[in-house]
Formats: sequence, structure tokens, C-alpha cells
Amino acid sequence: MTSAERTIKALWSAWWQRWQRWPHWVAWATLLWAVLYAGFGLVCALSEPSLLYHGGNSGLSGLGWVVAAVGVLAMLVSGAVVLYGLRPALRALLWVACGLAGITAFSLLMDVITLMLGQGVDSRASAANKALAAVGAVLLAATARSDRRPAGAAVRAPSAAPRFVQLAACAGTLAFVPYAAMKLVWASGGTFAGITGEEMLAVSERNGASGTFLTLESWGLDPTALLAVLGVFLLWGLVRPWGQVFPRWAPFLRGRRVPRWLPLTPALLGAATLAPYGVVGVGYLALATAGVVTMRRGDFHSSGDALLVGWIGMVAFAVYGIALTIAAHSYWFRTRPACRMTANAE
Repeated sequence: MTSAERTIKALWSAWWQRWQRWPHWVAWATLLWAVLYAGFGLVCALSEPSLLYHGGNSGLSGLGWVVAAVGVLAMLVSGAVVLYGLRPALRALLWVACGLAGITAFSLLMDVITLMLGQGVDSRASAANKALAAVGAVLLAATARSDRRPAGAAVRAPSAAPRFVQLAACAGTLAFVPYAAMKLVWASGGTFAGITGEEMLAVSERNGASGTFLTLESWGLDPTALLAVLGVFLLWGLVRPWGQVFPRWAPFLRGRRVPRWLPLTPALLGAATLAPYGVVGVGYLALATAGVVTMRRGDFHSSGDALLVGWIGMVAFAVYGIALTIAAHSYWFRTRPACRMTANAE
């Protein structure tokens, strides 16, 4: 090992040890975030950009004042935690602020996917608000639980999820098979639901798809199908032991435990977006199938074709989102730090 490698490894170890003491600094980080978020909401309220985008100007620029209010609430509560410690009333207020931030961050996953595909978001202010709110929700939750880390905590050995959780992961994986197959049929130039791959590519180009998206489509690789593969990888990482330890080939990380926030952050973000989106979508499609509401055909040749594609997509999102929720819940409890006496007993 060269001197440079030893230096990097020493710096990494020092940072890692500091990170393990997160309860000591998380309240300060939350306070800093709250100040920034309140300022962001105030700027948006005064400059009047729309923070709730639904195509065009939604006329809800007043939402900036709501964002500023959430930031002020978080600032007061986290500041009180810094000064007086975590009290039961402060914990309750932290969870209230966390819930409000989580609601504000809804649909952030869609913006992330859009950016990953090289496309621009519809509203920069809205996307920035969702990203800041998601960071705040994590910090507020961590602050609310900052006194729950037992003294002399020990890391549990990597373990697999219970059988029920793994069956849920299987269901979430299988739910994406028809969706990925449909997307790959179009990407390879085939026809599904009455629309050809060339027509779907033209629709994507007309809707503002990026050059990266269109290039992958021309190669027969649908980007959303590739993201589905990544989603399945995350799902199984949450339920299998290998998802708790860095692989041996990872430099400076081999053998170390994966920080809980690393898989839980995308898992909670995905579950909070896809589960309600898919469940509500399935409910709407059920009403459309029963003839209670009318299904718009959109870019398809008939409402029946749009309904078929809608069922494939929404069932995939709903089942995967629910499976991701179950897997994240299991991962959360299986990776909680344990007191050393309990760890030794295990």
C-alpha cells in the first residue's frame, strides 16, 4: 500500500468514526437546513415562482409562505433541541415537521428520474423545493430519534429478511416483468397496444425527451426498463445480507457495513412516491374499466389501448411500491444498532 493510499484510508476511517456519532451533530445539521429552507420559502413567496407545478402556472405561488412556515417551525424546534435537549413535546413537533416535509417532497422521484434521463424538470423551483424537503424529512426524523441509539451500541450481523418480506420482494420483481417487456418491445421497434416502436419514439421526441433517452431507445434499450432493473436491485439489497456490507472489490470500503441511510434514502423516497401513485392509479383504472369514468386515449389509438398500458404500469408501480415499503421497514429494524450485551448474546 502506497503512502497516498494509507493517507486516504486514514482520512476515511476518521470520517467514518465521526459519522458513527451522528446523534451528536444531527440537531445542528437540522437547524442549518431549517434556516435555509425557511429562507428558500421566503424568497419563493416574494418572487412568486410556482412550487406546485401541474403544467403552466398553477397560480399557487402562495405555497412559498407555507414552505417558509414549515422551515420556521423546524428552525424553532431544532433550535430548542440544541439548547435544551430532546424532550417529548419537541419530539412530537419534530415528527409533525417531518410529515409536512415528506408531503412536500412527494413526486421528487419523478424529477430524479427525469434528470437521470438527461431531461430538464418542468419547474426548477418545484424540483428544488422537493429536494430540500426530502433532505429535511430525513434530518428531522434523525433528530427525533437521536436519543434512541443505545449506549455502547454494536452493529448487528448481516441477516436476511423474513420469508414474508422476501415473498413480497418476489412479487415486486415479477410485477415489473410485464412493464419491462412492454417497454423493450417498443424500444426494439415492435408493436404493443396498437402503437409501434417508431410511433412511441416520435411521441417521446414530441414530449421533449432528451437526446440520451432517444439514443438509448434507438439502440433498443428503454431507459425506464433499465431503471426498473436498478429498482429491483435495490429491493433485493434490502432483503438479503449482501445489501448490508460493501463488496470486497470496493476500495477503502471492503468489509465495512453499508450506512443505513444509503439504501434507505432511495427506498423510502421510492416507496413514498410509487406506492400511493400506483394504488391511486389502480383505483382510477378500476373505475375506468367498470365504465364509471372515461379513460382518455392520450397518445394511443383507442381508450382500450391506453387502459391496457395503464394497467401494466400502475400494477407494477403499486406492487413494487408496496414491496419496497415492506422491505425498507424490515431493513430498518434488522439493521438497528443493538446494545453490546444483546449483540454478544446473539
